Amino acid sequence: MAGYVHLECLDPAESAGAAVKIVVGLGNPGAQYEKTRHNIGWMVLDRLADRAGWTGRGRTRDASAVVQGRYRGLDLVLVKPLTYMNESGLAVRKVLAREHAPLGEMLVVVDDFALPFGKLRFREGGSAGGHNGLRSIIDEMRNEQFSRLRVGIGDPGHDAIDHVLSQFTRGEKVRLPELLDAAADAVEAWAREGTNKAANHFNAFELRPDDADLAAPPGEVDGPPGPDGIRRTRTGWRKQKPPEAPE
Repeated sequence: MAGYVHLECLDPAESAGAAVKIVVGLGNPGAQYEKTRHNIGWMVLDRLADRAGWTGRGRTRDASAVVQGRYRGLDLVLVKPLTYMNESGLAVRKVLAREHAPLGEMLVVVDDFALPFGKLRFREGGSAGGHNGLRSIIDEMRNEQFSRLRVGIGDPGHDAIDHVLSQFTRGEKVRLPELLDAAADAVEAWAREGTNKAANHFNAFELRPDDADLAAPPGEVDGPPGPDGIRRTRTGWRKQKPPEAPE
């Protein structure tokens, strides 16, 4: 499991007075689950952590791996429940109580096999849709009214359990970085603009087909960083931070 550490704000003044946003990525602890489809919620939060250039070691509290701080003008708490999927609600309840945060300030990032691999779908509420992690949160909070970002992991065919606990195919692994970038962008958009505006942009996101040419020159869309250190994607651009020396 990737550890969490404290985020440093690019500009603390930008987020003064802003509401804290809770982002929960659903997954299972343990090396055997680390790269499975069911853990894509954790992968999205790890991508946000990678962007932020975190240093030091993270904390385990409230039955979760938690990091909180200011990032790009946003006050964020990123949460990976350590309770296993079926009891995710226990960790969510503890985190919300500690932060004194209402459900309206929480986003749950979750895998969804009803969506094709690579699709993103925001929803403001609704049933668990067969997902045990969402069911646990709804049961624990006795409320369905919280936002979710559903990340498509593809049709399971016959055995849903085997599918969600399997690793991505070779072709999917090639395109997974683009999907994680888009999902991380979507989380940032939710934190800044709310669910409806984020949905207007990201619910139409289309991942490239698996037979597409994935190569691009440095600095171009979907290519490696250019001479200016900027990596461009279809949903925006990111300046790559140099790795920090270990403490």
